[in-house]
Amino acid sequence: MEGQEGQKQEPHLLLAHNLFLLTHPDVPDIEKVRLKDEVFASIKAHDMAPLYETLAADSVLQMDRAVLDSMRAKMDEELKKLDERIADAEENLGESEVREAHLAKSLFYIEISDKEKALEQLKVTEGKTVAVGQRMDLVFYMLQLGFFYMDFDLISKSIDKAKNLFEEGGDWERKNRLKVYEGLYCMSTRNFKKAVNLFLDSISTFTTYELFPYDTFIFYTVLTSIISLDRVSLKQKVADAPEILTVIEKVPYLSEFLNSLHECQYKSFFLAFAGLMEQVKLDRYLYPHFRYYMREVRSLVYSQFLESYKSVTMEAMATAFGVTVNFIDLELSCFIAAGKLHCKVDKVAGVLETNRPDAKNALYQMTIKQGDFLLNRIQKLSRVIDL
Repeated sequence: MEGQEGQKQEPHLLLAHNLFLLTHPDVPDIEKVRLKDEVFASIKAHDMAPLYETLAADSVLQMDRAVLDSMRAKMDEELKKLDERIADAEENLGESEVREAHLAKSLFYIEISDKEKALEQLKVTEGKTVAVGQRMDLVFYMLQLGFFYMDFDLISKSIDKAKNLFEEGGDWERKNRLKVYEGLYCMSTRNFKKAVNLFLDSISTFTTYELFPYDTFIFYTVLTSIISLDRVSLKQKVADAPEILTVIEKVPYLSEFLNSLHECQYKSFFLAFAGLMEQVKLDRYLYPHFRYYMREVRSLVYSQFLESYKSVTMEAMATAFGVTVNFIDLELSCFIAAGKLHCKVDKVAGVLETNRPDAKNALYQMTIKQGDFLLNRIQKLSRVIDL
């Protein structure tokens, strides 16, 4: 998935994606050779000595002592210049220049991937920053660090901090950017329902190209909406959304995945599903939830198919999905046992019989239960009053 012209993804996040692929078991060895060269070139270009030492210790890259010494020498030289700039600003210039000097040092620590020192320096810079917008920008730098290291504790605290800052003020552009950051955090922690709401709110105002390009954003929006929205909302907010329609064809299988589900073309859906899951497997934010997402989508599509029938033959269902009867039998058995599907299998007759729970009856039982609880509370209260 390519970025938009003139809009670039943050280099550190591109590096993080390559590092993820470099350690991924499903990436071919020949591809890992290319990725290793790209990672090493990026580390050398930005003098990322702390990260280089970590990767060498983990046997991801080979240690080259001469390269490490060269990077450290450049780091020390640059840090000396930055410290001189800070000292000069504090002695001869105003508060704005002092802040800019400290910010430059913060960005340098971020560039060389020294997480702890970067966070310390960002706090120092924050102490010299008055404007809410500029303080908000510092939080975004912290969030980018969090996503580079997949430090969910840092991300969560930074999001809370950003929300507190917005109570003091803040412009809409930064608020909309924060929605994408929070949506990505929710998606990465398997809170897909909250993620899709944040993503949908940001579709028409997306400017967060430092995280990922717009077509990747649409990819995440569609994937999270499939398992989070009901059929009507999916059609209105996603399938018919003009912002999504303009780019959905750029992502392989995504259009077929979305539209075939809504149009009940289950065979086409399964083909698109298989192709799309290969992309999910190679996404650093979605990969930890790969198996969970596959289960949820299969449960959803089987439920949608069975809603139309009181009973249906397993052969008819297998034909609709383009799979074998044995595959359907095995799949449904697992989902029925897990309580995901409300039906039973008549193996002798080769028939599926649905036994969907009666919503009205469940509501009636809940009302009776709540009524009993209320009566008990009233009786207890009346005894207290009598005393």
